[in-house]
Amino acid sequence: MKKTLMKRLAGFLVLCMIFPMAVYATQEKIDKVHDEIEDLQQQKEEAQQKAESLSQEAGGLEGDLAVFNDKLAKITEELNVTEQQLESTHKSLEETGKALKEAQKEEKSQYEAMKKRIRFLYEMGGNGLLEVLLSAENFADFLNKAEYISSIQEYDRMMLDRYRETKEVIAGKKQELSEQEASLASLKEQQEEKQQEVAELVSDTSEHLNAAKKQLADAQADVAGYAAKLEKQKAYEEQLEAQKAAEDARRLEEIKRQEEEVKRQKEQEAQRQKNANTNNGNSGNNGNTGNKGNGGGSGNNGGSSNASDLSMLAALIQCEAGGESYEGKLAVGSVVMNRVSSSHFPNTVAGVIYQPGQFSPVASGRFASVLASGADASCTQAAGEVLGGRITIGCLYFRSNNGSISGTVIGGNVFY
Repeated sequence: MKKTLMKRLAGFLVLCMIFPMAVYATQEKIDKVHDEIEDLQQQKEEAQQKAESLSQEAGGLEGDLAVFNDKLAKITEELNVTEQQLESTHKSLEETGKALKEAQKEEKSQYEAMKKRIRFLYEMGGNGLLEVLLSAENFADFLNKAEYISSIQEYDRMMLDRYRETKEVIAGKKQELSEQEASLASLKEQQEEKQQEVAELVSDTSEHLNAAKKQLADAQADVAGYAAKLEKQKAYEEQLEAQKAAEDARRLEEIKRQEEEVKRQKEQEAQRQKNANTNNGNSGNNGNTGNKGNGGGSGNNGGSSNASDLSMLAALIQCEAGGESYEGKLAVGSVVMNRVSSSHFPNTVAGVIYQPGQFSPVASGRFASVLASGADASCTQAAGEVLGGRITIGCLYFRSNNGSISGTVIGGNVFY
């Protein structure tokens, strides 16, 4: 009978070794997927920030482009007006040129007439006019001839003045139009330079805008790509979580079955020894072999509670339930101590926490970071109460609650 019991115990131990290996493999996958999700989330956020920055840049460039286009339109309009003024000035210059030619003809005619007049007066000499006056038949004729001579002289002076004025007007008009033409030509050149400058700004801004829009499209595509990968990884994580929960459930069933089997074998052995009336004291001791507890109550923690246990348990509580209620913190600490009390897990706080594939923060290194800096007061208080015997839940497992695992939900975690 003892051999049978030993074989079953050996089988039980093999199963206990196989289950943790399977659980560790699944948990390792979960941890890896979780890390990938965090990386994808960070990459998505960075891509989103880049997309927002590019969107703002594109918006600013569109605003600049609108301003530059308005400025270009205004300069082009001003240039059109200047060209019209130049065209009008050119026409005026042409008309002035025609007038100048007519004036030059008139000037030449006046000049020829004046030359003849001067030659005539010169040929007549000073006595000619006097002879005209003296040839008057009477005083009335004398007055008429004197008036005639005065009229001729007045006409000569008038023609001379007109000739002089004509030349001055033509010269002034020509100078004014030349200056106006030069001014308009200079203004046109300045406006053409401004037009070219603004056109270059429009072209440069358009190029930058197109580049920014392309980068924005690429960044938005990256965001969409990361979002799709995140959804895929999250779905995979949910599958792994469900698989891990199923493995935990099978392990719990096997633990209970093995415990019941061991209990039944112990009871049979105890009854046999009682019937034989031999060594009742030893049979009582044998009844406690290989079982630290039932996996539920406070029990014996398999080792002394010390400062190290307190620090480690508080750090794990902060990693797993730092944002949960105090009840949630106590529940996480209770799971750890339930495992310590169970014969199917290590019998120390450190052994349970560092058991491979059990707690993600230990694998990621966050647990070590919190342990080095020290947990907060609330998590430390919860750890102390749990180590002191305040076990609030009789479960051996907990996970983030995604709705796919049955159990006791406390905050964001489900305990089972």
